[in-house]
Amino acid sequence: QVQLVESGGGLVQPGGSLRLSCAASGSIGSFNPMGWYRQAPEKERELVASISSVTTNYADSVKGRFTISRDNVKNSVFLQMNGLKPEDTAVYYCNYRDIVSGRGYWGSGTLVTVSS
Repeated sequence: QVQLVESGGGLVQPGGSLRLSCAASGSIGSFNPMGWYRQAPEKERELVASISSVTTNYADSVKGRFTISRDNVKNSVFLQMNGLKPEDTAVYYCNYRDIVSGRGYWGSGTLVTVSS
């Protein structure tokens, strides 16, 4: 069983920065991808960024502003968000995917609000 706990969300003004953290516990493989998704009100959940042992991937809307990183010793993944915009407002969810079983795991989410 895998558990994910996000932290770091909050209220920030446009142009500001936040750093999200996700701590994973359980049977974690460093070769399995982890990522961040977000869901804005009345919108579908969308991929923000993902990271595996060989590559990172970003949504076009966040390229150049967000950076995903991972600490395999601490089983953690981070999302540095700079140049935040009101349209970045959403609940951000951490995801871990076991590529052998195909099973995905989700955290409970952390709210990011970008507003003046």
